[in-house]
Amino acid sequence: MIPSAPFLCYVTDESPSPLDSVRAVLEGGASMIQLRHKSASGGQLYLWATEMQALCRGHNAVFIVNDRVDIALAADADGVHLGQEDLPAGEARKLLGTKKIMGISASTVEEALQAEKDGADYVGFGHIFETSSKEKHSRPLGPEAIAAVKAAVGIPIIAIGGINMHNAALTIASGASGIAVIAAISRAAEPERAARELLNLMQNDQ
Repeated sequence: MIPSAPFLCYVTDESPSPLDSVRAVLEGGASMIQLRHKSASGGQLYLWATEMQALCRGHNAVFIVNDRVDIALAADADGVHLGQEDLPAGEARKLLGTKKIMGISASTVEEALQAEKDGADYVGFGHIFETSSKEKHSRPLGPEAIAAVKAAVGIPIIAIGGINMHNAALTIASGASGIAVIAAISRAAEPERAARELLNLMQNDQ
């Protein structure tokens, strides 16, 4: 089940061990964690996934695995997040069944509509602002693009890309149900405090 809006999703970075930051952001109020680590082995991902799932359950948070449907199933994660180049949504849903969450990345209204048609439970939409967490070859979409997607689809929108203390409230005001962040927390001196501040900014805008 997708958390109630507005919510914070923390996407893990490429650090050697993302567990400490996950513990911190859960204490800070994050209600969704996405395990994303492109360079880790399948075995390492599975170990992290099982630990993160246990942590999330202890905090009533949702645990999602990026890309890897097999890891998500093996660790009994709450769901999986797929990019446009990953396993097709229809095939992923066959493996996941109907009770698991499936999120799909989108950067256009058309991709968001297709994601909804393919059975996505939410759309990860971006990148909204300039970001250094991922290599991008296109311009930021801007917060106004969120409103266009919200008008087109009936599923929650999780905005991602360059979201921080300065623009989190604007992102929610533009129509996003939640924000997904990497650097705003992973590079913070105090990840727990950063999570709390982001949540406060979003909630105060309601």
